[in-house]
Amino acid sequence: MLEFNHRKKEIKRPRMRDRGIYLLPNLLTTGALFAGFYAVVQAMNGRFEHAAVAIFIAMVLDGLDGRVARMTHTQSAFGAEYDSLSDMVSFGVAPALVIYEFALQGMGKLGWIAAFVYCSSAALRLARFNTQHETVTDKRYFQGLPSPAAAALIAGFVWVMVEYGVEGQDVRWLAAAIALLGGLTMVSNFRYYSGKEINLRKSVPFFAILLIVLAFVLVSTSPPEVLFGAFLLYGLSGYADAVWKFMHRNKNEKTAAPLQSDEK
Repeated sequence: MLEFNHRKKEIKRPRMRDRGIYLLPNLLTTGALFAGFYAVVQAMNGRFEHAAVAIFIAMVLDGLDGRVARMTHTQSAFGAEYDSLSDMVSFGVAPALVIYEFALQGMGKLGWIAAFVYCSSAALRLARFNTQHETVTDKRYFQGLPSPAAAALIAGFVWVMVEYGVEGQDVRWLAAAIALLGGLTMVSNFRYYSGKEINLRKSVPFFAILLIVLAFVLVSTSPPEVLFGAFLLYGLSGYADAVWKFMHRNKNEKTAAPLQSDEK
């Protein structure tokens, strides 16, 4: 009888809080998902400026949900899976449909193939990140272009074209090139700065706050051009880093070769 009572005490029913989900980070993830869905709807209605802005909003919300979860200690397996599915909609399906509806649909098969390459690359990028992020030793860099940055590249391009009154059919080949560039760069091995070592809870110099203010002022002067230019430079930074490492490696090999011949 005593043994039975002891076992009965060891059996603990899960508390209601353990079976629930954390509200705040998942609320931000839901907002990002809604923004991606809204971008799809606006693209189908031909309101491409609204679609582009919605993708940028989704990017901001996606950047917040993970940081909020870490700062409030509300990380969960559910949140990670939900965030990945939201990213696929907001940064995979939505940009592919926006660029297709804006410029690629007049290209026939080539148009939807270019859009599908981007969409499938986003799925592969997210799958690789989900399976490898625990084993990555250098958290300062991403492997391949992050899907939010690739989506921002496409959204910024569409926004700039709409801002200057350029029809999508007039730049369909350029649009296809940007879709392929964004998609293939996502599944590349190029390094991209992640910014994960930035600690928002630490004090920073006054100069850093001044730079943030200047960045907001710069974006507010002309959002389409500034955002597109910034993410285009970020997308090209991986290529520049690869070229720099290649040149540096060749230089080291050339300097090492004479030393080996002298030793002989």
